[in-house]
Amino acid sequence: MNTNTKDSSVLDRKNLSSGAFLNSFKDAPGIEWWSEERIEASMQETLAQRPNGDPIWLFAYGSLICNPVFEFAENVMATLEGWHRSFCIRLVLARGSVDQPGRMLALEPGAFTDGVALRLREEDLEQELRMVWMREMVGGVYRPEWATITLEDGRAAQAIIFTANRESHLYESDASPNAIGPVIAVAHGSLGTNRDYVLQLDNALRMKGITDGYIRELADLLAQH
Repeated sequence: MNTNTKDSSVLDRKNLSSGAFLNSFKDAPGIEWWSEERIEASMQETLAQRPNGDPIWLFAYGSLICNPVFEFAENVMATLEGWHRSFCIRLVLARGSVDQPGRMLALEPGAFTDGVALRLREEDLEQELRMVWMREMVGGVYRPEWATITLEDGRAAQAIIFTANRESHLYESDASPNAIGPVIAVAHGSLGTNRDYVLQLDNALRMKGITDGYIRELADLLAQH
């Protein structure tokens, strides 16, 4: 990867809005990367299912907590019932490679997840949501869905969540810490190491007062490497 390609793979607003982030991964073999048109269509389909014209919240459970990139009006702690964190997506870019893949975080059915709810502004809703879609839907490994979350003050709200697409050929059924720890420990890519991402996420969750036994166990395993 040349210097210009590496620079364009940096996860920031400029590269997301210009399409450079998306284009920087199109040469990776064996993956059907989504076009900007397909990503836009996915976003519009999700917006069309917006419940009752309510405010749009996005539920952050991983990198969107650490580095949201897009702008929002409000952020509060929230809980999502029925889904849990899982490193179930094979990662072949950013913090992994085709030759030495890592793992990427998603939501899978079961239990619950504590995270952060981010409310978007109406005046620049599509512009900012497009940042999210250009970041998360590069290869269609997620399914954007609407789900009920409980905000920290007890209010219920409808939020967009990104769950694992189990039909993707990058989906991995075994996401247990013992299985994925050795893989994550050695994976790296243009955005850094897979190991550092997990440790940074664990630290970010703890800073928010969030306890996730799965992430904690995985971080403990990686800290030994």
